[in-house]
Amino acid sequence: MSVEREYAVVTGASSGIGAATAKSLAENGFHVIAAARRMDKLEALAASHPNLEAHYLDVTSQESVDALAVHLEGKPLTVIVSNAGGSFDGALVMDSDLDSWSKTFEVNVLGSVRVIKSLTPILRKSGKGIIVVVTSTAGHITYETGGSYTAAKHAEKALVQTLRLELSGEPIRVTEIAPGMVKTDEFAINRFAGDVAKAAKIYEGVEAPLTAEDVAEAIRWSVMLPDHFNVDSMTIRPLAQAAQHKVHRVTKN
Repeated sequence: MSVEREYAVVTGASSGIGAATAKSLAENGFHVIAAARRMDKLEALAASHPNLEAHYLDVTSQESVDALAVHLEGKPLTVIVSNAGGSFDGALVMDSDLDSWSKTFEVNVLGSVRVIKSLTPILRKSGKGIIVVVTSTAGHITYETGGSYTAAKHAEKALVQTLRLELSGEPIRVTEIAPGMVKTDEFAINRFAGDVAKAAKIYEGVEAPLTAEDVAEAIRWSVMLPDHFNVDSMTIRPLAQAAQHKVHRVTKN
């Protein structure tokens, strides 16, 4: 008698941390629903492993999230990785664009709430599970020109902490993964509206920033711990980043 694979959902899976996490969980035996808006990238990812399934998802749309929930109904869902997010400006508060703030909260905070609220009832039916929310060290400390993003990530951290209290007594673990400096193909470029030079400055002189695969490994490890072992919050940084404002950079002559 074959046992059906446990299901995992990873949002924001079309690139970066989400794509790396989806692939890692698939390689470790989960049937992974890789969910995001860019189906071309998802389908390319899904082609890389038989345990990967591409699914369109816009976390800013309740209709889209509901469609994912319908797709998962009756499946043994045990893992939710709420990773969809991003930073969309690098402006001072006094120069801020409120539309950018709205987008940042809509994607990072409300997107996480929509996904968790819609999928957790399915997780409950499996009798066990884990919800992982990918925040950022920006959710633990603020910095100049990061107002919209740090505010959103602080809100996500509060969401995780509140959810853990509210699910106390249920067999559902709730984990925050808070990465520091991670070099991915798109994050900094999106923040600076496609300005490649500005994005590159973030990582200038840093010999080994974290990679998407590094963060995926932290998520995989947390997910695959015994069911009684919960990681409340894991902060991960590259060795070169001692703190948000303390980054060792190598100057080239």
